[in-house]
Amino acid sequence: MRLSPDSEAVVAQTAGVVAEHAEEISKVFYPDMFAAHPELLNVFNQANQAIGEQPKALAASVVAFAVHLLDPGAPDFTPVMRRIAHKHVSLGISAPEYTIVGRYLLGAVKKVLGDAITPAVAAAWDEVYWLFATALIAEEGQLYAKGGTDPQHPWRQYRVVERFEESEEVFSLLLSPVEGQIPAHRTGQYVAIAVDLPGGLRQPRQYTISSGPRGDSLRVTIKRVHGVDGAPDGQVSRWLHEHAQPGSILDVSQPSGDVVLDESDTPLVLVSAGIGITPVAAIMEDLSRRQPWRTVRLFHADKSHAHHALYSGLRRQVLAMPDARAQNWYRKEAETAPTLYPAKSGFMDLSDVELPERAQVFMCGPLPFMQRARRSLIDQGVPSENIHYEVFGPDLWAHQPA
Repeated sequence: MRLSPDSEAVVAQTAGVVAEHAEEISKVFYPDMFAAHPELLNVFNQANQAIGEQPKALAASVVAFAVHLLDPGAPDFTPVMRRIAHKHVSLGISAPEYTIVGRYLLGAVKKVLGDAITPAVAAAWDEVYWLFATALIAEEGQLYAKGGTDPQHPWRQYRVVERFEESEEVFSLLLSPVEGQIPAHRTGQYVAIAVDLPGGLRQPRQYTISSGPRGDSLRVTIKRVHGVDGAPDGQVSRWLHEHAQPGSILDVSQPSGDVVLDESDTPLVLVSAGIGITPVAAIMEDLSRRQPWRTVRLFHADKSHAHHALYSGLRRQVLAMPDARAQNWYRKEAETAPTLYPAKSGFMDLSDVELPERAQVFMCGPLPFMQRARRSLIDQGVPSENIHYEVFGPDLWAHQPA
C-alpha cells in the first residue's frame, strides 16, 4: 500500500501541519457531518463525542496512518487497523458510510487550514484517506463474511434469559438468540448492544462477552456508568439497568475483537481493574474447562470487595486450577475482605509480584491504570510484545502506548 509519488511528496511536506491541527480538524468534522447526516448520530457514541475521546482517536488514527505510509520504518499499522475494523463491525458500519466521512473530514481540513490547502494538498490527503478507508472496508468485509453477517442488517435479536446483580453498580445479562444459534466467537471478544433511547436517539455500546463459549447463550456484564468531571451519565448502561429484564429483546451485533485467548499452553498473567474484570472472567471460565492445568496469575484492583464483580465464579475457577493464583488490591476495607488470598490495601503495585517465565499478559481497565501496569511489567523484564490490552471506547493508546 503506497501513496503515488506526487502525493507522497506533498504529504511529507504537510504532515506536520495536519498533525498539529488534527484534533481541531476532527472537532469541526463531526458537527458538520452530523448536521448534514443526523442518521449517523445513531452510529457514533455520543458520550465519547461529548468528552472529546472520539475526535482524539480519529485524529490519532489518520495521522498515524499517514506516517506509516511515509516511513517504511514506522511501527506496523496493521494491528491498529485490525482493531478499528473490529470496532466498526460491532457497530454495523458499512462501506457507503466511508464516502460520507471522507467528504466531511476533508472539508474540515480545508476549513481549519484555509489557504494552505491547495488543490495539490487536497488531492494528496484525499488519497491518504481513501487508502485508509479501502483497507478498513476490505478488513471489515472479511469480518462480516466470517461472522455470517449482512452489513446492511448487522443487528440480531437476542432475548434476555436471566439477569444477575453482581454488585451495586454491575449486573450481568444472559442472552440467547431469538432465532438460530450463537455465532462462533473467541474468548475475549465483545458485542455491541443498541437501544432506542427516549427522544428518538438510538445508541450502541460495546460490552465484553464475560463468559467462555457456551453454544446456546452468552453473558455480558455491564457497569452502570455515572458521569464524573463533567461527563454525562451512561445513557445505554442506565437504560439497560432499568429496563433489561428476563424476556426483554435486545439488538446485538456479531462478536468482535482481536484481543483473544490463544490456544497455546503459555503461562498467562491477567491484569484488570474495575469492570475490566469481564474479559478475565471469560478467560478463566474457558481455561477452567479446557486447560485447567495452565499456569495463570490474576491481579485485580477495585474500590472494595463489594465492588468486585464476578468474584464468586473466579474464586471457584482458581480453586479448580492447580497452578492458578489471584491477588486483589482494594482501596477500601482490604483487611476484612473475604478473598481466597489476603487482599492488599490501596492501588495495584506489580513491582514485587512473582511472574511466571514466558508469560503472555492480558490487561483491561482504565488507560492510566494499564499504562502504569505496563511500565511496571516491562521494568520486571516482560517483553512489550507479550503485553496485550483491551480498552473500552475509542482507543487513545494504540498509537503510542506509554
